[in-house]
Amino acid sequence: MTGALEDKVRDAFAQDGALSRAAEQFRERSGQTEMAMAVARTIDQGGVLVVEAGTGVGKTFSYLVPALLSGERVLLSTATKTLQDQLFGRDLPRLVEAFGLPVRTALLKGRASYLCLHRLDTARHDASLPERGSLRTLAKIEQWSKATRTGDLAELPGLDERSPLIPLITSTRENCLGAQCPQFKACHVNLARREALAADIVVINHHLFFADLAVRETGMAELLPSVSVVVFDEAHQLNETGVQFLGAQLSSGQALDFARDMLGSGLQHARGLVDWQQLVSGVERAARELRLVVGKQWPGAKLRWLGPSPEGIDPDAWQHALDDLQHSFELAAEGLATVSEISPDFVRLHERARQLAKRTARFAQPCEVDSVRWVDVGSQLRLIESPLDIADAMRKRVLKIADASDAEEGGDADDGDELDAYGERPARETPVHEDSGRAWVFTSATLGDEPTLRWFTEPCGLHDAEVLRVQSPFDYASQAALYVPRAFPKPNDPSHSQRVAELAARGATELGGRTLVLTTTLRALRTIGDAIKQQFELLETEARPEVLVQGELPKRVLMDRFREGASGGRAGCVLVASASFWEGFDAPGDALQLVVIDKLPFPPPNDPLVEARSQRLEAQGRSSFADYSLPEAAVALKQGAGRLIRRETDSGVLAICDTRLVAMGYGRRLLAALPPMRRLENEADFDAALDALRS
Repeated sequence: MTGALEDKVRDAFAQDGALSRAAEQFRERSGQTEMAMAVARTIDQGGVLVVEAGTGVGKTFSYLVPALLSGERVLLSTATKTLQDQLFGRDLPRLVEAFGLPVRTALLKGRASYLCLHRLDTARHDASLPERGSLRTLAKIEQWSKATRTGDLAELPGLDERSPLIPLITSTRENCLGAQCPQFKACHVNLARREALAADIVVINHHLFFADLAVRETGMAELLPSVSVVVFDEAHQLNETGVQFLGAQLSSGQALDFARDMLGSGLQHARGLVDWQQLVSGVERAARELRLVVGKQWPGAKLRWLGPSPEGIDPDAWQHALDDLQHSFELAAEGLATVSEISPDFVRLHERARQLAKRTARFAQPCEVDSVRWVDVGSQLRLIESPLDIADAMRKRVLKIADASDAEEGGDADDGDELDAYGERPARETPVHEDSGRAWVFTSATLGDEPTLRWFTEPCGLHDAEVLRVQSPFDYASQAALYVPRAFPKPNDPSHSQRVAELAARGATELGGRTLVLTTTLRALRTIGDAIKQQFELLETEARPEVLVQGELPKRVLMDRFREGASGGRAGCVLVASASFWEGFDAPGDALQLVVIDKLPFPPPNDPLVEARSQRLEAQGRSSFADYSLPEAAVALKQGAGRLIRRETDSGVLAICDTRLVAMGYGRRLLAALPPMRRLENEADFDAALDALRS
């Protein structure tokens, strides 16, 4: 027997239902309806549902429709701002109109997404703007600031997300003045929060959710208790996003930013009352000394930190440098305390100094249990402490599954220790058991490579969740082919990247571009990108494909230019990318017909977090390779392969240039994780498949 909500949902997804009016190309899909019914059932009964919905299922409508028809208050969380904007600006309005529902929707992002009017005013008087073009960009921002209602920087066309101006015109938890800010009433962040508190459907992102879980400062502490339905889309990123926020970080960049802000405010509001230059010099010197203690390391190196100091660093020198940095923050706090009544800037700077001193002291103490600590070496130094996963936090602080002792103690002891952006202590929440009736839905196209989706549920603490896997409706056997070249250098061979470039260049030449190359390292990214450019320079034609390499242009520009590829008679593009392009990059139609993956995406064994997770599994008597490395590679491979076929009419070839996929026994498990594409057995088959695509 089905409930009233399930009946409404079934009717909506019928061929002549409300959805057929909301989407022109809507057609009834059994998998989409199956997922929607499961979501409706979970909303009715409460509990936790985990759904892996293959590409093309239409999972967005599968959770939006029952959520809207339920009449309940809903929180939607995504991994990216892009999907946030799509949900809020396109999908939700379309469905609200189709169903004729009187619901209010709101979009809520993190502070860094909104213009800070106070810091914009400060930037006007900043004599040290980072580059000459900054003055022109600042003028455009000022003009836009007078017209925008939301202050969301995503609305500002042409603003590079990498612009050095952005940190100067946005606020952080550390430098926000809160209620003392002269622009408090007009503050875009506060306006967005007020709208979220008054809305029926609120769209956030995972970063915002976990930032709140860590410091109770983003407004979620007020919002979440009033919500009956919570949906996490792109849920495969939850664990890695969560561990970033649930640990601790201290960087030389934070110290230098604090010193710069202190000097600017001191000279502007209290010149001559405190020796600002001396305090600032003390912080800057201590930050430099900490960096010097680390010495010359490869940029991007991650130094394991198992004992009193990171590997290869003298413990006494390290401890002395940490003590000096802590002392410099304490001296700054003392100086700021003497002028705190003059300006709210000094109140906030004083709090920042105390928090930085406290954080430095934390890193001078032993690492917490079930956490790992390391140092990131780059242009700045980052000290990082991270939990191994988010399971405990999810069960006790999100799902509120807690034992009696937790409830008696009022939850985690640290929850009330942090002051919020307004200098107030947040109220504690007492953990309650999951039978409160709230519905939790976690969904993604890729959540694991076996039936129970253990890769996702275990680190996220979702052991008792209902699990549903809905297969993609695409006909992969006819739409796509998989090619694994047999006569190819091994992945660790110095010539491997060059051969990948040759294969990609050959395919792109045949197809007139339309090629995406995904690499597992930034070094391979640069090598392959340069090699493809050299290959194309030898072509005796003006219509050679354009080579786009991640890092050379903003990500948004790269994606738009690639999608535009081969239009208007122009040659298409080859995009060489890594990291974030393995997922979330959508180029349907003829713009993309060849995806080349250089190596199997195993997690790097020398990464401190990977190493600590592997050691924990081995200590439990489990295989770190079978239970961690292999599932991680399978999920990443599925994500990368998922870039190829995005619509029922798409077609293309996936080339994986790693012979281990067919030579090693574990390759069978990885092959099984891929969509069921037809196999190309040799180079002749590969050439024939490319020729068929071209015609």
